[in-house]
Amino acid sequence: MVAYSFQKQFHSPIRKLEKRQTVRAMRPRHARVGEAVQLFGGMRTRYCFKLLDPDPICIDTPPILIGFDRDHAEIISSIRIDGGYLSDAEIETFAAADGFAIDFPRGTARRRMGDFLHHQHGLDQFFGVLIKWEPR
Repeated sequence: MVAYSFQKQFHSPIRKLEKRQTVRAMRPRHARVGEAVQLFGGMRTRYCFKLLDPDPICIDTPPILIGFDRDHAEIISSIRIDGGYLSDAEIETFAAADGFAIDFPRGTARRRMGDFLHHQHGLDQFFGVLIKWEPR
């Protein structure tokens, strides 16, 4: 079983089952399809708590490559999931599904997600894994 921690802005969308995916940087072990995933807020603090109980089940873990605009690094220019590119409309839908359409003050979901990833990782492109889950 693998555990993932989420910032406060994602707690409500996860609990409401509006957010059922997360984009994560590569690491030695991510969730595997069919495996339960633990979703936490405040992990590694004394305020740690589970966001969903029972634990949801991982349904997909494709590789993801996110490219950023050369002139505006906080804007996503492309998303490739498991080798296939998303259209502009699909990028907006994807960013909204990842929790960037809720409780943010300005811009499109695509721009908010790009800004978040760029500030978290500071790269010209982001390579990682998309973890999708379904509730039990």
